[in-house]
Amino acid sequence: MSSSLLPSLSHCCQRERFNFVLQHGLKGSRSLSTKASEVLPVTTVLPKPRLDYRAISESIVYKSHNAFNRKAPLPIGALQSVKRLSSKLGLKRHARSNLGEKMRKIKDPIEKQAVLEEAKLLKVEVTDLEHELMTVEDILLGLALQIPNDTHPDVPLGPEEAAVVLSTHGSDPIAANGNRDHMNVGRALGILDFEAGATVTGSSWYYLLGEAALLEMALTNYALSIALKHGFRFVTTPDVVRADIALRCGFQPRDQNTDPPTSQMYHIASSNPSHPELVLSGTAEIPLGGMFANQIFMEQVLPLKVVGLGRSFRAEAGARGTDTRGLYRVHQFSKLELFVVCSEDTSEQAMEELRGVQTDIFKGLNFPFRVLDMPTEELGATAYRKYDMEAWMPGRGSWGEISSTSNCTDYQARRLHIRYRRSSGTPKHAPPSSSSASTQSAPAILFAHTLNGTAAAIPRLIVALIENGAKFDQEGKPVGLDLPSTLKPFWHGTSSIIQWT
Repeated sequence: MSSSLLPSLSHCCQRERFNFVLQHGLKGSRSLSTKASEVLPVTTVLPKPRLDYRAISESIVYKSHNAFNRKAPLPIGALQSVKRLSSKLGLKRHARSNLGEKMRKIKDPIEKQAVLEEAKLLKVEVTDLEHELMTVEDILLGLALQIPNDTHPDVPLGPEEAAVVLSTHGSDPIAANGNRDHMNVGRALGILDFEAGATVTGSSWYYLLGEAALLEMALTNYALSIALKHGFRFVTTPDVVRADIALRCGFQPRDQNTDPPTSQMYHIASSNPSHPELVLSGTAEIPLGGMFANQIFMEQVLPLKVVGLGRSFRAEAGARGTDTRGLYRVHQFSKLELFVVCSEDTSEQAMEELRGVQTDIFKGLNFPFRVLDMPTEELGATAYRKYDMEAWMPGRGSWGEISSTSNCTDYQARRLHIRYRRSSGTPKHAPPSSSSASTQSAPAILFAHTLNGTAAAIPRLIVALIENGAKFDQEGKPVGLDLPSTLKPFWHGTSSIIQWT
């Protein structure tokens, strides 16, 4: 379908475009015959995701509008057909049950035989419907896995430019200046080597030398110390994960919506087809989420708060340009990740606590930064709400993302089977997540909510520190770096180019 067929995106006709999408689907939407077997990896150690089909079928228009606002392709026809078929099957099963009850009450042999014949015909009909439903349920799961999480009512509507600034921190931003570009400064000081990285591996690979390598270690341990003070438990994670775990966390190892399909992760080849498909983790969020998979926790032990250190691997570093220059967007980097498992009624509070931890970390680094409430088109599939933190990077001449925090409600938990047992009675009020347990009749075991936040994405922090802290001589040549004294306790050795401030 040509994009020219879609009405204009102006506010006055947004409703008309949404109605058009309801009838025709979004450009790039998958076929209505997409099956779970085509979405989930064949090899898995976990049960199938437990999605809330009732919530989906009872709010098709909302789910469609939500996906539209988030730029997530969502075919509509299959969800409606599954609702119809499930309802029809339920009626037939009910009718069969009623016939059984009727049979027990009938005494007349002739009348009983007539009812028996009716029951036989109904049994065949129900059996056929059950076979049909098995196929459609597989299609439903495949499609439902593509449905994004619901959206917090306070989230701004629209693209990245619609983000709302929640707070600003630090001193006033210094003027943009190309001389402060971290690549130029890093090369002049002999602490960054992109040429060797390109020779050894390729573009968007790099070496940190001397003070830059020590800066990575200091940043990691500094951020870790803050997380520990806030009650997080330190974890080192595997950097290799099953593709199935990545997918259940909301990451697409392969993007089938592109032509041809593109790989967003590095895949590890295996000579044995029976072995599980493995990928290099794109973030420690994936192995941290997988660590809690297929478990039931007592509510009393929640929240579970961990901070994980791992290497992140991104296959798509992007085209060359300002937004991907140098360390800003690379294929591999160290990352310290915060992860929380909590009850359904405490996730919004947990999100504010994560934001507080991140704010504490970045305030100690003495560069200007701000916190943004990200709009619908920037939420991805998993986030109910997402905050981004951006640092001022004068060499780039713009704000650059250094961190994000996402409340995923039960989106990941339903796919990973992360649950908890209520310690008392009826569930409390919960945010209207994609499948909130509050729609159920007070079950004893509920799906947990998960949250994640970046404590330290090392290359981005190095960019911000170099570009804000670079020192120049009278000729404008970089001669050193001013670094925040909060890092000094975590620094090894001495340096002639570092001055602590």
